[in-house]
Amino acid sequence: MDEHPIQSLIKTSMESIKEMVDVNTVVGDAVETQDGTVIIPVSRVCFGFAAGGSEFEAKTSKDNDKGEKNKLPFGGGSGAGVSVQPMAFMVVGQGQIRLLPVDQNTTVERIIDIAPQIVDQITNILKKQ
Repeated sequence: MDEHPIQSLIKTSMESIKEMVDVNTVVGDAVETQDGTVIIPVSRVCFGFAAGGSEFEAKTSKDNDKGEKNKLPFGGGSGAGVSVQPMAFMVVGQGQIRLLPVDQNTTVERIIDIAPQIVDQITNILKKQ
């Protein structure tokens, strides 16, 4: 059984997407600084895909007396789009791991990040009293 032309379109598009998007697109290559800190970029990847086609009615051939099915003409197309948006940087070093979001409106994340330091300071104040 022959492969339908739409299968070829879909296969080509999916192979192209596979080449564009891999795990290194979401979690980027680590970069090591001089002090030994490792910075890893983290991104959001979105992609869309569409394919379609149509078979057109073929003229019947008088030469085809054997009842063979005529191959219908086919027209089709496919497309894909990819969007990569940086979301954060993971910083590993000095005995800690921190996630630094790219978005500047991160008040809640900052509060959660410094909460242990605040608890330690309150504990030290209470011990002194």
